[in-house]
Amino acid sequence: MSISIIIPVLNEASVVGPLLTYLRHNSSAQNIKEIIVVDGGSSDKTVTIAKAQGARVISARKGRAIQLNCGAKNAIGEILYFLHVDTLPPKNFDKSILNATSSGNQAGCFRMKFNTKSKFLSLFAWMTKLNYKICRGGDQSLFITNKLFKKTKGFNENYIVYEDNEFTDRLYKIIDFKILPRHVITSARRYEEIGTVKLQYYFGVMHFKNYTGAGPKKLYEYYLRKIAV
Repeated sequence: MSISIIIPVLNEASVVGPLLTYLRHNSSAQNIKEIIVVDGGSSDKTVTIAKAQGARVISARKGRAIQLNCGAKNAIGEILYFLHVDTLPPKNFDKSILNATSSGNQAGCFRMKFNTKSKFLSLFAWMTKLNYKICRGGDQSLFITNKLFKKTKGFNENYIVYEDNEFTDRLYKIIDFKILPRHVITSARRYEEIGTVKLQYYFGVMHFKNYTGAGPKKLYEYYLRKIAV
C-alpha cells in the first residue's frame, strides 16, 4: 500500500516549500508514492517552489473541491491523503495511516492542535478527539482509500466552502470513520486575522445552517459576508 498526498494551493509561496520539506523529513519515502500539489492559478512562485521541491504539480480550476478531486483523479497511490498547506501532520504520519488502513479502516483523520497558546482554541482542538461528524474539519487532514474515494465520487464541487464537512458527513453514513490518536498542527492565522471567538462563532453558524438545510450557495454567501478577508 502506498500513499498519494494531495495538497490544494493558491498563492502559498511562503508556506508550500517548508511544508514539502517537512513531509519529506517526517515520513518514509517507500510509503509515499507521490506528493501532488494542485494549483488553482497562483500568481506568485508557488508552482516554481513546489516543482523545485520535487512535488508533482497539477493545474486545476480555482476551488478547493475541484482541486482536491483533480488531484485524486491523477493519483496513483492506493491511499489518498488530503492535506491543507498550512497543516503539519505528526512525525511518521504515513505509518499511522498505513496501520489504520491495514486494520480495515477505509477513511479517517488525525486529531488537531493549533499553533497558538489560546485556551479558547485549545478547547475546540480538544474536541477533535470526539468521533462525531460535527467535530470534523479539513484542517485535521483526511486519509481515504482510493477505492472508497471513487465509490463516493469524491468532493461535491458545488461547495465552494464547507466541502470537507460535506464529504465527511457522507463518509460517516457509510463507514466507521477512524480518528487517529495523534495530532496535526494547523495554523491559527485566520483566527488571528478575524478574531478567535468571532471566527469560531461564524463556523458554528455555518454548521447550523448546513444542518437546517442550507445548500452550498447559501453557505458561500454567508462565508463571503462574514469570513472572507
